[in-house]
This record gives sequence, structure tokens and C-alpha cells, in this order.
Amino acid sequence: MRREGEIALPFDPAERIEAGLCFIGHIRSPWAKGTAPKNLRAARETRQGARVELDPAYAPALAGLEVGQAIQLMYWVDRGERDLLVQNPAHGRGLRGTFALRSPVRPNPIALGTVVITSLDPETGVIGIDATDAWDGTPVLDIKPWIDTVDVPPGWRPDG
Repeated sequence: MRREGEIALPFDPAERIEAGLCFIGHIRSPWAKGTAPKNLRAARETRQGARVELDPAYAPALAGLEVGQAIQLMYWVDRGERDLLVQNPAHGRGLRGTFALRSPVRPNPIALGTVVITSLDPETGVIGIDATDAWDGTPVLDIKPWIDTVDVPPGWRPDG
């Protein structure tokens, strides 16, 4: 459903495949369409954790990760729309370009969430995480450690 003023692409980005990806696992969460929190902040407020179930072939890649560590989870919003360039967000801030939003509606439906490891089983490749806004079964593309000296821009302060 389009909102007033929204602009869509004249083509389906899924038909312009230029790279190959493989899913390394899936997110298991309590969320589905219509029940998912709108972002990670809201997901944390529910106090409902989730887990990442890796394909067992990738389990050795968990070496070095620890419970309590923050990680960046990159996932594929496989059931989302892909064609909007300008969106009219429900939070009422007016028309905004897709690249100025955290909306899951984007040409490449890649989402990035920084989450905290709550449990870790390197034998089975299962990672407990503190929260997610992803629907159950969402494919995982990659996992990276969150490193403050790398992931926070120099001199950046949250109050501007």
C-alpha cells in the first residue's frame, strides 16, 4: 500500500541481479508480519530475545565471539518491498528518500542490526541475541563484531 507522495522505481530491483549471495543461517524470532516491532529499540522494550541458527558448516566461524559481546547482524529482508525511492513514513516526518530512512523497503533489502550475544553454542552454530525486529525465518547474510574504535566515527557524540 502506497502512502501519499511516495515514488516507486519503474522496475523491480530483483530482476537486476548483479552479485551472488549465500545465506549463512536464519533468525528465529517470535515476530511475523503485523506483530514485529518497528525497530531494535522497540524490540528490546519487549524483552523477547531471539536466536540465529547458522548452517552447521559455518559454526567454526564463531571462534572468538563471546557471550555479552555486541555483534552486527546483517540479514536479508526477504519478504519486504523493494521498489520505493521516496517514502512517507508513518511516524509523520514527511516525505523522505529511502536512503535517509531505516525502513526495510529498499532496493536491496539488507538490514543491519547491532545486537548482544546472550548465549553461544559454537558446536551447533546457534547464537542467542538480546533482540531483533526481524520476522521468524529471516535469512542471515553475515555477522561481524561491533568494535567501538572502528564503528563509531572519531569525535562523534550522540548529542551532536
